[in-house]
Amino acid sequence: QVQLAESGGGSVQPGGSLRLSCAYSGYTYSRNCIGWFRQAAGKEREAVAYMYVTTGDSYYTDSVKGRFTISQDKAKNAVYLQMIGLKPEDSAMYYCAAGRVCAAHAVPYTYWGQGTQVTVSS
Repeated sequence: QVQLAESGGGSVQPGGSLRLSCAYSGYTYSRNCIGWFRQAAGKEREAVAYMYVTTGDSYYTDSVKGRFTISQDKAKNAVYLQMIGLKPEDSAMYYCAAGRVCAAHAVPYTYWGQGTQVTVSS
């Protein structure tokens, strides 16, 4: 089993910044990849960024490249999503997810956190 807990969401104005945290624990092999997904009301869940925990290799969806950065602190068993230049279209529930492999879709991710809400509005 892998447990995930997100934190750091909130409300910001356009152009603002937030850092999301995902604290993880549990079976190492099952959390080889940690990904951040988001789901806005009425829309499908989409992958935002994901990282192989062992190598640090990371990937981003095009709409967040240059604005979002995924990072990790292995000593704290945490993965972060630093978000700058936030736009209203970034508003969504953000989830971290863990799986054995990384992918830009939800299927390979076995474990999910409860989510943290990000709202960007003026």
